[in-house]
Amino acid sequence: MIWVDTIAQGILLGGLYALFAAGLSLVFGIMRLVNLAHGDLIVMGAYLILVLVTFLGLPPFLAVLIAMPIMFALGWSLQKFILNRTLGNDVLPPLLVTFGLSIILQNVLLESFSADSQRLPTDVLTTASIDVGPISLGVMPLLAFASAIFVIVGLNQLFYKTSLGRAFRATSDDPVTASLMGIKPANIFATATGIAMIVVIIASLYLGLRSNFDPNIGPARLIYAFEAVIIGGLGSLWGTLLGGVIIGVAQTVGAAINPEWQILTGHLAFLSVLLFRPRGLFPRAND
Repeated sequence: MIWVDTIAQGILLGGLYALFAAGLSLVFGIMRLVNLAHGDLIVMGAYLILVLVTFLGLPPFLAVLIAMPIMFALGWSLQKFILNRTLGNDVLPPLLVTFGLSIILQNVLLESFSADSQRLPTDVLTTASIDVGPISLGVMPLLAFASAIFVIVGLNQLFYKTSLGRAFRATSDDPVTASLMGIKPANIFATATGIAMIVVIIASLYLGLRSNFDPNIGPARLIYAFEAVIIGGLGSLWGTLLGGVIIGVAQTVGAAINPEWQILTGHLAFLSVLLFRPRGLFPRAND
């Protein structure tokens, strides 16, 4: 029965990784842009929530609602005035710019908050659990997994059921033709990044509630997000959720065998999928 519990905990952990990866998957699916600062933006979001909680006395779940429009504006501006200038046939400029942004964010957070680990204030939800037969499931991991499903369902509805989603798909397929139809690709890309930043702040909330964070952990969050996106298939949001679950289960199973293997087994699971399905399990992009 211990293995059933281990797998269940891994599935719930996968929900957190899916939240890390959903914004990255959305941006890549629309712009074919890999944002190397994605992990640091998640950490920055956690610090933003911490500031709102500390200075305004808000509970974290209310602070994240205030942080959402701030992150949307940040993402929109970042894409509109900086990242749009790097888009083109050459993949190197956006990689270099987002790598530089990652370094800048780490140093700004380090100067502003020091290298000490922080954590969002916790309440009874953090330690509460629900017994499902012989398995005890934490309420906070359940909320994170439910949030991941909610986010992915919401993004799919936005992408396939709205006029904005049609503009996303048209611009992704052919920006030149889309612009001839009255769509402004620069604004569409900026809106997509803004929405991705809303997903990022949700991921930041659960990062800060479930574990300690400091200015230097962003690259590790990026790796988990990137692996989940690759396993699921580039541009596939539901595949991203499955990729996160695969990494989470691999890590908890590895930790059950030997605590030192937790991170390693997650990377081995990623490598195994990559060997047999180089394009991921459910690739959406064909270019």
